[in-house]
Amino acid sequence: MSLPEFELLPMRETDLDAAAAIEQCAHRFPWTRGNFDDSFKAGHSAWVLREGNVLIGYGLLMMSGDDADLLNITIAPEAQRRGWGLLLLDHLFTVARRHGATRMILEVRQGNDAALALYRHAGFAEIGRRRAYYQGKEDAIVMAHEL
Repeated sequence: MSLPEFELLPMRETDLDAAAAIEQCAHRFPWTRGNFDDSFKAGHSAWVLREGNVLIGYGLLMMSGDDADLLNITIAPEAQRRGWGLLLLDHLFTVARRHGATRMILEVRQGNDAALALYRHAGFAEIGRRRAYYQGKEDAIVMAHEL
């Protein structure tokens, strides 16, 4: 599969509104604009994916010792199922390794079949669960990938 022209760039403060708008469309339990702002100000490794001039995805990592915690990875609904998620995830693996991480961990909603399929395809394995993690109703599956 051939992907159109794209760029992977560090997230800027001017990207936060567009990321928050995508988040609202893409998730049942979306981050708020404030969540993005807090993560950005905390200095987390934040990246955007642009197709041409359009922001179509983003990923945020928090480094903690040998672990890279994947806080959020999202592709705009209209750009999904075209290989962008795996491309962005591969980039985040590279970023995590550059920061000295040996493992990436994440939590994913147990009912998010598309994300679970992507993570399993990328080599993540379930290592645990957080009961009623999402809105006190739905479990989170904790997954890890050795880098």
